[in-house]
Amino acid sequence: MLLDPDLLSSLLKAVLSRGGEYADVFVESRRVTSIQLDDGRIEKIVSGIDNGVGVRLIAGGKTVYGFSNDLSRDSLIDLTTTLSGSFPERKSPCILDMRRQRPFVDSPVTMHPDSVPIEKKIYLVKSANKAARSVGSHIRQVTVTYRDVTQDIQIATSEGTISEDERIQTMAAVHVVAAEAGIIQTGYEAEGGHIGYELFERFSMEDLSRKASERAVMMLKASRAPGGRMPIVISSEAGGTMIHEAIGHGLEADLAQQGLSIYSRKLGLEVASALVTVIDDSTLPNKRGSFRFDDEGIPSQRTVLVDKGILIGYLYDRLAAMRDGVTPTGNGRRESYRCRPIPRMTNTFLAPGDSSPDEVLRRTPKGLYVRKMGGGQVNTVTGDFVFDVQEGYVIENGEIGEAVRGATLTGNGQDVIKSVDMVASDLGFSIGTCGKDSQGVPISDAMPTIRVAEMVVGGGIEM
Repeated sequence: MLLDPDLLSSLLKAVLSRGGEYADVFVESRRVTSIQLDDGRIEKIVSGIDNGVGVRLIAGGKTVYGFSNDLSRDSLIDLTTTLSGSFPERKSPCILDMRRQRPFVDSPVTMHPDSVPIEKKIYLVKSANKAARSVGSHIRQVTVTYRDVTQDIQIATSEGTISEDERIQTMAAVHVVAAEAGIIQTGYEAEGGHIGYELFERFSMEDLSRKASERAVMMLKASRAPGGRMPIVISSEAGGTMIHEAIGHGLEADLAQQGLSIYSRKLGLEVASALVTVIDDSTLPNKRGSFRFDDEGIPSQRTVLVDKGILIGYLYDRLAAMRDGVTPTGNGRRESYRCRPIPRMTNTFLAPGDSSPDEVLRRTPKGLYVRKMGGGQVNTVTGDFVFDVQEGYVIENGEIGEAVRGATLTGNGQDVIKSVDMVASDLGFSIGTCGKDSQGVPISDAMPTIRVAEMVVGGGIEM
């Protein structure tokens, strides 16, 4: 469902008929299949198509936005004409002949999810449930989710460009609850990306399910976590949740411009350890946060945010870039045609270092080893955060000791990344859906094995 270039040009002329600095038209067709199994039964199967158009006008640093799922020419012209009357009349800019942009990268898909029968997807989910429950009688609940999304988009801008992209997202997740003697523990595993059904040729859904169950059961036997200040080793298996929350959101330009980030007005300053380089990269093949163009028609790109501890940039959409007089970084993202674009992360990671993971552990006589992170939240204004540890261990004499449960990590993002004193050469990704301004977008984040010299661990026993 793409619009004719002549119609796109007419819409841009209509919305800019009374003036404005910039306008764009976002066209979307989304096809979704979602399957959820709970308590051994298929509880929900959702399949559908959603088509629509969003139109934006920027004038005087302010935005007006409208959308419609009526794609008739008259309806769309009415929408753009209404939007054009939102600002006092000004001189209208010249509309260039519309030209198609070519992406810098590609994300080939070898097995389109639409070509896979729904019965095969249901069998995948049921097999995952069976594997999770096979771990033992302590498993009380298993929830398995499968989801694939095909998003065809078209973005036309008043700069005279048309950008088109087909984004195919496939993912699956398993959430397990185990219980014994009044103790309840959970296990969670997920895989996915900008990839087709070949995702399930790259990993075993049954193995993923067993891994989630085995973690939940193992943590039933774990001791209470130690509490207090101590060195923390975070494994690359934990993914990049820490980087995403502790620093990533604070580097989104709209928050920085509004003074809602601890990193506001700190360009060129040291904000992290010299071992820390933070990168956002939407060009990575098949990652969940990857695309050919962002939702404003900017080609995907790699953006270095922190270089060896020095803050050198923010994540920009077009509006934030206009305000700072810089070039957009390709981070304008929106949940759907119903939403205006805002600065968002894509695939954000802390770059690998020179140490080996074994060396990081070996050189830490005592502390907490985090193999799997749980949920977390951050106050971007102060940088204060809290994270749950889903799987953790005591470090004893440079080796992994007994498993512990109930640990939380608290601290300040800037203080923590300044305290990183070892960075390993590995790199592990995790996936998620990031929420901001009531919009969710697919992301991934990653981190090598690192050591933080000292963090506050909330637990039950003083170490």
